[in-house]
Amino acid sequence: MKNNSSNRVRLLIVFLLILVTALYTCETWATPINTSNDFPTAVQQNVSGTVQDSEGIPIPGVHILVKGTKQGTFTDSNGHFSVTTNSNSILVFSYMGLTTQEVAINSRTSINVTLVESATELDAVTVNAGYYSVKERERTGSISKVSSKEIELLPIISPLEALQGRIPGVQVTQRSGVPGSAPEILIRGQNSLRTEGNYPLYIIDGVPINPIPLSGSNIYTNGVDPLKTVNISNIESIEVLKDADATAIYGSRGANGVILITTKKGSGVDKKTAIEARWYSGIAKISNKMKLLNTQQYLAIRKESLINDNREPTASNDYDLVHWGQNQYTDWQKVLLGGTAPISDINLWASGGNGTTLFRLGGSYHKQGTVFPGDFGYHKISGGINLNHLSSNKKLNLDFSLNYGVDSSNLFANGSNSLFNTAVVLPPNAPKIYNEDGTLHWEGWKVSPLDNPMATILHRNISAKSNHILSNLGFYYHLKKNLKFKTTLGYTNLIHQTSGKTSNKYYPPESRDKIPHSSSWSNTKRQSWIIEPQLVYNASIKEGEIDGLFGITFQESNDYKLNISARGYVTESLIGNLAAAESIQINTNEDILYRYNSTFARLGYNWKHKYFINLTGRRDGSSRFGPEKHFANFGAIGGAWILSEEKFLKNKLPSLSFAKIRGSYGITGSDQIGDYGYLDAYETTSGPGGLIPTQLTNPDYSWEENKKLEIALNLGFLENRINLGINWYRNRSSNQLVGYPLPSITGFNTIQSNLPATVQNTGLEVEFSSLNIKSDKLRWQTFINITVPNNKLISFPNIEQTSYINQYRVGHPLNISFLYQYDGIDPETKLYQVSDINNDGSYNFEDRIIYKNLGRKFYGGINNVISSKNFGFNFLWEYVIQDGSQPYFTMPGTPSNQPLGVFTKWHENDLQKISQSSLALNAYSRAYGSEHFTVSTSYLRLKTMSFYYNIPPKFLPKTKINSFKFFIELQNLITLTNYNGLNVEFPGGSTSPSLRTITSGFQFNF
Repeated sequence: MKNNSSNRVRLLIVFLLILVTALYTCETWATPINTSNDFPTAVQQNVSGTVQDSEGIPIPGVHILVKGTKQGTFTDSNGHFSVTTNSNSILVFSYMGLTTQEVAINSRTSINVTLVESATELDAVTVNAGYYSVKERERTGSISKVSSKEIELLPIISPLEALQGRIPGVQVTQRSGVPGSAPEILIRGQNSLRTEGNYPLYIIDGVPINPIPLSGSNIYTNGVDPLKTVNISNIESIEVLKDADATAIYGSRGANGVILITTKKGSGVDKKTAIEARWYSGIAKISNKMKLLNTQQYLAIRKESLINDNREPTASNDYDLVHWGQNQYTDWQKVLLGGTAPISDINLWASGGNGTTLFRLGGSYHKQGTVFPGDFGYHKISGGINLNHLSSNKKLNLDFSLNYGVDSSNLFANGSNSLFNTAVVLPPNAPKIYNEDGTLHWEGWKVSPLDNPMATILHRNISAKSNHILSNLGFYYHLKKNLKFKTTLGYTNLIHQTSGKTSNKYYPPESRDKIPHSSSWSNTKRQSWIIEPQLVYNASIKEGEIDGLFGITFQESNDYKLNISARGYVTESLIGNLAAAESIQINTNEDILYRYNSTFARLGYNWKHKYFINLTGRRDGSSRFGPEKHFANFGAIGGAWILSEEKFLKNKLPSLSFAKIRGSYGITGSDQIGDYGYLDAYETTSGPGGLIPTQLTNPDYSWEENKKLEIALNLGFLENRINLGINWYRNRSSNQLVGYPLPSITGFNTIQSNLPATVQNTGLEVEFSSLNIKSDKLRWQTFINITVPNNKLISFPNIEQTSYINQYRVGHPLNISFLYQYDGIDPETKLYQVSDINNDGSYNFEDRIIYKNLGRKFYGGINNVISSKNFGFNFLWEYVIQDGSQPYFTMPGTPSNQPLGVFTKWHENDLQKISQSSLALNAYSRAYGSEHFTVSTSYLRLKTMSFYYNIPPKFLPKTKINSFKFFIELQNLITLTNYNGLNVEFPGGSTSPSLRTITSGFQFNF
């Protein structure tokens, strides 16, 4: 694993190549641009103006070409241009994704042009495929794109949140609405039996990011999102690569799909610096509250349990009836979760440059509070710089980007989700929180096993801080006409620290002398670098075009983890100062090295721009496998055929403007497992000189494999004003990397191994878009996407002999739930009953004969974009069809609040006998594990709604401000569902739902 000498040689060779080519071109760099023959000397005039989009926003980087010549320029960051040419010339305005326009000068000195989105020119749209770019019309792989215009104003923290409802085949779940929590993402379903084996590959400006979220704080439901420090407003586009043709070039890293994030670049040709400023603020509240029992309803059910159990209330078991007020009512959801979270965000960017060098520099600040009582919140500061230099002879290009983000949050140490659970289960007649003098009230609480919830909030807190550096240097040199040398060098450094403090004031006053103050501290650091030298070739061969690349990847990352707990601080003010602690314990101290090397190649060919074939291959080597299993080969083939260019179809169907069939097949892999799993591992004992084994060796396990097949059809009608895309895919993941269970007699629970299990994901993805209205005054577009996924375990030999028989079934999805068969309420006992299938008098796994798929059966989004010259309006609906469990509550009749529906069912005799007996408890527990408590958790959500208005330039004051826009953004405004829990995205528990957010602000450029 530590072949340092060979790696140093490789690095030296790469840097020598860069140095030699750089020195070779130094003289060329210094050569001034020769423009003496570029411009006609005949009657000339200067023409200037502004180029804007259909929303009235200036467009930087538009190419303006004098038709019939090589003379041209680009618009600067404010959309301005200036060119000197003949008075009778024609200017050609072109920009990616917008319809090209030709404008005759006719002796005019000022021209303003509006470019609209191209509905007919697929050649104008280019998508990022990672190591190369491809025209939307000619792509052979499955790639979906979200542009900056769709997401830059969204009041969100993680870029992943922007994908919800926008891209088919991409499932994003916000398990917690707490700011900074990590969303879960699946691209075309669950491939691996392990949760950590399903993360996609994230790449920002060519630099890969470790996809596994950091752990270390119970502020977050699923770890820390490694993308949350990225500035949403600085993202140019997000591309999602899904099929084998698009992902195989990434080999093992692309097994679960690839998410490419490209940040914005500078623009400008007239040495003018443009400033872009944006500010918004708003508020957020929880988007849903549960309907719970009030005090009278709650007490009625509690007293009913006493009657049915034929007993009198006791102080120890029925404290809510004996000690607590019978007329007191507190809406705990309002007290604990009903706050308003303020949001504010400011962005400031400068960009400019000249004909050879462009820059973009700026930063942002984001602040968001929480809905909980107390001074809690999330802060993020991010900054970035992007530089691009092109040599005067157009042979050398240098790209440099640096993004840096710092964020921090503070919350209470028991975790926000525990507070959400407290808010819904705490009895409505629970005691007050504060005394008259403002101190915490304890008298009513200490007679119960419950804690004053405000004690947790005030005296058990945790803070989390992260800082993330992401940098990339790209070096491009044209060796010959058709051959280019390219090298990218990337570096990332992510540090995450958490510190928790628990004061003994968390406990009742009489207990504090016996309980010391305590604290915890953890530090996780990730460092990685990557170097990828490549050769890129492009050429025309008769009526065809060929392009290819060959490259090598050298990548290394290091994870360092340290976790410490301390106790026995003398005073509360010293909590957290480890030097002042009475005892310190080191819980974790790890330093993990990971190395990854590979070679990759791609060869693409198109003939007459009608037939396309794309071949990719990669050989990967990973330090996570034993010496004999380091390397594996992956590859794919993809093809496309543009039917609409064929004579037998061209012009035969007037309404059909575009038709393409494409398909792909390939194999990708995965090494998303822990490091050093193939080695025997030992830890030192607390005493001197001792070692204890912690892991068994297995050097023979190897890579997971994911075989991907896709067939797709793309159609365009009425000059592509109506577009339809249909994708069918099938992914089969085998050779599953899991911890194989061992008998406890061995002294170990598992051993890392491959299981002969095969997981299949098939699905249908449909994309529809229409340009409903296209006029000078109004433009209305509709985008619809639908995904119908199907996940199942298709093979697992001898599963009956493993413990996985209690978790999976061949022929069924991975996320099935094994349920009892519900038989209604026993007429004699009045208790729930389920079937004893084998009639053995006990209820166990063999009686769980009903398999319920709790995954998504159908999901997608509907987006409408309406714009006029100065006004715009768009809204996105997200819809999900799925089943899930009802939110879990303790048995009715116990000292815990219940959903309002329990009271209704009680009066309708649709509820088992209210009792606290062991028989009732067992019956309730079995029924909760039956089909009876499984419900539809489908929902329709107005995910995003936005309005904007551009002040016409003639109404702007005579200042340097070129454009001014007001906007309003609304998130999670409406959710329609029959589910009665808090978070419909994560049913079955009491977790924070996505917040309902309303923000407004303005943006201006000068």
